[in-house]
Amino acid sequence: MHEVDEGVTINKNVKERETKMGKIGFDNEKYLNMQSEHIRERMAQFGGKLYMEFGGKLFDDYHASRVLPGFQPDSKLQMLLKLKDQAEIVIAVSASAIDQHKKRGDIGITYDQEVLRLIDLFRSVGLYVGSVVITQYQGQQSADGFIKRLGDLGVAAYRHYMIEGYPANIPLIVSEDGFGKNDYIPTERSLIVVTAPGPGSGKMATCLSQLYHEHQRGIKAGYAKFETFPIWNLSLKHPLNIAYEAATVDLKDVNMIDSFHLEAYGEMAVNYNRDLEVFPVVKRIIEKITGEESEYKSPTDMGVNRIGFVINDDQVCREAACQEIIRRYLLAEVDYKKGIISESCLERAKLLMKEVGKDVSDRKVVQPARDYAEKKRNCDKRYENVVVMAIEMPDGSIVTGRSSRRMVAAAAAILNAIKKLSGLGDEMLMITPQVLETTQRLKTEILDYDRTSLNCEEVLMALTVSGTQNPVASVAVSKLPQLHGCKAHCTAILSDRDEQTLRALGIDVTCDPEYITTNLYNS
Repeated sequence: MHEVDEGVTINKNVKERETKMGKIGFDNEKYLNMQSEHIRERMAQFGGKLYMEFGGKLFDDYHASRVLPGFQPDSKLQMLLKLKDQAEIVIAVSASAIDQHKKRGDIGITYDQEVLRLIDLFRSVGLYVGSVVITQYQGQQSADGFIKRLGDLGVAAYRHYMIEGYPANIPLIVSEDGFGKNDYIPTERSLIVVTAPGPGSGKMATCLSQLYHEHQRGIKAGYAKFETFPIWNLSLKHPLNIAYEAATVDLKDVNMIDSFHLEAYGEMAVNYNRDLEVFPVVKRIIEKITGEESEYKSPTDMGVNRIGFVINDDQVCREAACQEIIRRYLLAEVDYKKGIISESCLERAKLLMKEVGKDVSDRKVVQPARDYAEKKRNCDKRYENVVVMAIEMPDGSIVTGRSSRRMVAAAAAILNAIKKLSGLGDEMLMITPQVLETTQRLKTEILDYDRTSLNCEEVLMALTVSGTQNPVASVAVSKLPQLHGCKAHCTAILSDRDEQTLRALGIDVTCDPEYITTNLYNS
């Protein structure tokens, strides 16, 4: 039995490594050096101790790597490692997020679990984690339980309380009844990086509270903000900045000209609405803490982002950003279908895509998947509910796979992709029908699953087992790493397991907003 139909590979005349996929638009090494040096300069500006609010993801910033070809997902981490001897990590997590079991959308774990994961990751690369701070604390039992758990694990934990009228009630905030009530977080290093599992965790408030306590103790310290996007020295309508808006449609972030920066320096700079709205208040808080005029004249001043200075091919980054905007719209369609986002968020994502003059058909893998599914449906009624996945290969060609009673479309597409990478013909069997049937029986007769089709993980395990007896299968398995960075599109919403497997393989996948079944519950 074949894993694929004949003719599912669509060859494209694309010069090797001449696609945008293969071009570099960002100088990663220059970025690491320039960014770390700029942070050192900012530390010196404030007498050697700096609280740096660190936005975005440290370990796995795949958004940045997608829109800035050449940027490594762990670039910000590598930059911090250049400052390792001076840096100390403080992780902020809100008590309400713990209480509500809030989850990271991309990896599906709760914020409190993510705190533990982050600690492990930081420690594994030699970065010092000083403490965890529970912000917006109001006596939640779940937060108390997490603090106890941290203590049992040998991690110092502190409480920062809700302050009535924050951030506008400055007289209360900067007082013994405001920041003064918060636990003081003892720190050992000169650069304190305040990071978090996700947005709304209270990173800025943590930094400002620490400034208050340091000042009370006669210790000179400063505050800075590290945000990757928007890129302040690019134009407001640059696709890289629009891509940031597309990534944050659920937060309703809007890029704007920094009017404070323009007035102070006569220089155009881009920031986003939340920073602009809160800047006057933050400036006054800092001035009340220090008793001196703030050195910052704009929210852009507060930032230390140097990304805009190391883009070496603007056109490559523009195209990559446009592709990300399309991707975000397709993700928004699925999230809307699942009831995760509102219709207004979906419409906003669509408007941003139209703003850069793009459509979903401009994502190369979308139309081949849809066309092949339509072709199968038209040729035979048995394929009425067929699902198809298309994968763009490293050489620019497109490989497809369809669903069957044996396996899901994603599994078939992956098999076809590694078959192509191995130089094997469509007729070549990598997994015997007997292995597939045995795996299916285990799934349905023993484990009592409703769906008989094998998912990606199950098929890859079957392939790996087959490799012990079949050298062809072993060769195919060795090609899986070459799929990292490839784009894919499926004509139906993937299961959670298939999505996780594709993510683990490094495949950037989107879906049409259609469920495989008519069941009310889909996982």
